[in-house]
Amino acid sequence: MINEALREIKRGSAEIIDIERIEKLLKAYFDDGKRYTVKAGFDPTAPDLHLGHTVLLQKLATFQKYGAKIQFLIGDFTAQIGDPTGKSVTRKTLTQAQILQNAKSYKEQVFKILDESKTEVVFNSDWINKLGASGMLSLTMTYNVARMLERDDFDKRYKSGTSISISEFIYPLLQGYDSVHLQSDIEIGGTDQKFNLLMGRHLQRAYEIGKEQSVLMMPILEGLDGVQKMSKSLNNYIGVADEPIDMFGKVLSISDELMWRYFELLSTKSLEEIATLKNGTENDTLHPKKVKEELAMEIVARFYSDEAALSAKQEFDNVHSKSQIPTDIEEFSVEGEVWIAKALVECKISPSTSQARRDIKQGAVKINQEKISDEQLQLQNGEYVLQVGKRKFAKLKVI
Repeated sequence: MINEALREIKRGSAEIIDIERIEKLLKAYFDDGKRYTVKAGFDPTAPDLHLGHTVLLQKLATFQKYGAKIQFLIGDFTAQIGDPTGKSVTRKTLTQAQILQNAKSYKEQVFKILDESKTEVVFNSDWINKLGASGMLSLTMTYNVARMLERDDFDKRYKSGTSISISEFIYPLLQGYDSVHLQSDIEIGGTDQKFNLLMGRHLQRAYEIGKEQSVLMMPILEGLDGVQKMSKSLNNYIGVADEPIDMFGKVLSISDELMWRYFELLSTKSLEEIATLKNGTENDTLHPKKVKEELAMEIVARFYSDEAALSAKQEFDNVHSKSQIPTDIEEFSVEGEVWIAKALVECKISPSTSQARRDIKQGAVKINQEKISDEQLQLQNGEYVLQVGKRKFAKLKVI
């Protein structure tokens, strides 16, 4: 069992520091039922999670399967500073109201993956606020400025003369102190968090708590383009809160090559099951689209239900394979003749008239399932089904 557990824990990971300690923790669990703690911190800087965030959640769920108690840390205090990782300028601070609202949204979403009975949700303001001036001063004395400036993003900003606030130096110290207070056995995070994760080990030594956490780093998930990391700002993401049909369609839009990366990092299928599917596509006994549909249905079912996944597949097939119109699309009405570009904006399927005109030029706009090319078209009295691309539909009544 230990070998199986280690294989699943290592699955997809980019780097593990002190795997020997993880092996000892697993042995203690399998031999004596002794549980251990795995910490993962999330700063609630945005209200919604995407599949890139869930790479860590899937790994936490794996640890739960093999005896871990998860310390799901919401960085409500550190979010007020903002993680400087990868930033070229000082981040804007969030208000306490924004942080609390985002934290509530996180809690609602994560338990679609994690077992709530094996998860402790903690907020780092509970102990950081109690540090006081003396405790904060003691914390800053555990690390020096020269070492802090060795960090790549700080080094670049320092050499270019870009501002670095003192609070940004304190951020990794506070993240590390979380591991001191929680006495975490293991901490996981993305590869971009290596400096902060190692700070936890350093501070556990400095505060002499009697342990040094192991560190497991997961790779950053590529977005739908297969090149850049999944990000809302790049519009290449699949949101946890996306509608089932959109989630299903986005998964099907990824490349066949990227599909295996998603299977490894996001699926609950075993490595053997995934290998069988891959072999099937390579020897032409399985079509890649069918395998991708299986992945899409698994992801939709995780955040909604098996029924929702099946419905999303059927709806997708109706719209894309049979060129049918979705059964449930929003309806709008306008008075008097309306310009097509304005109609698309009014129906909320185009962000602006300029984008609408570009979509028409590119052949991405249909009226009643017929492509249009006239960007100056005026819609007269009547009812129309408007479509932009493959997934955006609206019914419009011109009266």
